[in-house]
Amino acid sequence: MRIKTLFYLFLLLGVCQQMCAASFPMNIQDKASLQRGAKLFMNYCSGCHSLKYLRYNRMAKGLDLMRFAGQIDEGLLKNNLIFTQATINDPIQIAMPPEDAKQWFGIVPPDLSLIVRSKGAAWLYNYLNSFYKDDSRPFGTNNYLVPDVAMPNILETLHDQIRSRQFDESLLDLVTFLAYVSEPTQTERYHMGFFVIGFLVILFLVSLCLKIVYWRKIGIK
Repeated sequence: MRIKTLFYLFLLLGVCQQMCAASFPMNIQDKASLQRGAKLFMNYCSGCHSLKYLRYNRMAKGLDLMRFAGQIDEGLLKNNLIFTQATINDPIQIAMPPEDAKQWFGIVPPDLSLIVRSKGAAWLYNYLNSFYKDDSRPFGTNNYLVPDVAMPNILETLHDQIRSRQFDESLLDLVTFLAYVSEPTQTERYHMGFFVIGFLVILFLVSLCLKIVYWRKIGIK
């Protein structure tokens, strides 16, 4: 009875997890989306925001920027995603000194390694999509979600270059990438989950068969 209860509990937890993941339409397993999001971050965000808990080589593996024999494609990584003097073994930092950042923005821009775990993917997507023009602000923009924010609308030029639907898709790619950054091991956990569930199913079937055999021997049906 306990085994059956545990089995149903694991299934319930899996369903709840899938429902929570489905609340925001992103797919961490989509390598193409992660690559596009990483490119957007490096081109538009990395000048001010760091990802200090993630190294370039770890990002390359997570984004499948690999050559044959499991080797990182250093040329592809350096030409497209490393715009500083950093090596592939370095954490993703910014070149801007904190003193300059505080002088220009009034505050040092925060590290975004854990932004999705802290605020949530939906919040971040809505925040990036909530900027509007406001001539009274120093950078000429404001934000509906976070009024009087010190951050400029860094994606304004991208929005002017592409259609609205394409911009929304680009935002989704960026948020998906930052969701990956918040917990890089979740891609491995996703694949490992199938083996764990398979093991639990086999264990349940074996336990059920043993229960039937043992109870039959002692005369209980």
